[in-house]
Amino acid sequence: MGVGTWLVTIGVVLALLTVDLVLAAVRPHRVGFAEAVAWSVGYIAVAVVFGVWLTLAHGGEFGTEYFAGYIVEKSLSVDNLFVFVIIMTTFAVPEEHQHKVLTFGIILALVMRGIFIVLGATLLALFSFMFLLFGLLLIYTGVQLFRHRDADPDIEHNVVVRTARRILPVSDAYDGGRLLTRAGGRRMVTPLVVVLVAIGGVDLLFALDSIPAVFGVTEEPYIVFAANAFALLGLRALYFLVKGLLDRLVYLSAGLAVILAFIGVKLILHWAHVDLDPRVPEIATPVSLAVIIGVLVVVTVASLVKTRRDPAAKAHPGSLRAAPEGSDSEDL
Repeated sequence: MGVGTWLVTIGVVLALLTVDLVLAAVRPHRVGFAEAVAWSVGYIAVAVVFGVWLTLAHGGEFGTEYFAGYIVEKSLSVDNLFVFVIIMTTFAVPEEHQHKVLTFGIILALVMRGIFIVLGATLLALFSFMFLLFGLLLIYTGVQLFRHRDADPDIEHNVVVRTARRILPVSDAYDGGRLLTRAGGRRMVTPLVVVLVAIGGVDLLFALDSIPAVFGVTEEPYIVFAANAFALLGLRALYFLVKGLLDRLVYLSAGLAVILAFIGVKLILHWAHVDLDPRVPEIATPVSLAVIIGVLVVVTVASLVKTRRDPAAKAHPGSLRAAPEGSDSEDL
């Protein structure tokens, strides 16, 4: 992709982020269902229009890769929402400030994923065996997520959050959503800073999985960036839209585990096809897109059926490792 295309795309993303940030700062309020629906539909429409333009301008293969990457990122971002809900609940973030927290969280996620995209693209260009390593990482992540699919992360005792509390003087009140305040004549940070630290840690961990996952459906860094950016832009609105429904997606973590492992296998087959023997079959992008959509449809329907039959069933975001009872977890 040319420099002009990159600059225009980044400009559009920054413009949309600016609108989000200004609205969060100027008019803090509780986001209602109708507003969340409007924003969600708007962001999805922008992502679809971009995909159509990419297809018309650069061909069907790039278009298919983009939509596959976008769907992967969108599905993984729903798991992000589980953890965001836990963070908001743990730190009792007032509803009128959740908009601001999510917007800052999305900016942090974009910055971190941008760094990982550059590193990933560079490594893949220099060392073809990185496809093998990325594939093994995704398979490992998928297996671990499936094993601990019913676990919840312990945010309060996370090592990053505990370190922030130990280093920074944290006040007891949110003080109108400010990041800095003064209490007892002493300059302090509000709990909002700790919340942002927690969300930043979550973004970092999810970037470690999501970037290799998207590189599993396309080797074009521009498409990886675009898929991540447009999926994350809709995350804030999606949070307010579905946070009441997240508990019903009881099989989502299992489905995401299957998707990550599947993409891991795809990457390993690609490595074997290129480095070992061209007779090794590869999984085509349209097949990947069909599998990803199929898995998401199955787990969504199965989850709704399960919770209808068993209203007590509750979904969990899953974890890469189980925390022993009575010990402090350091997973996010």
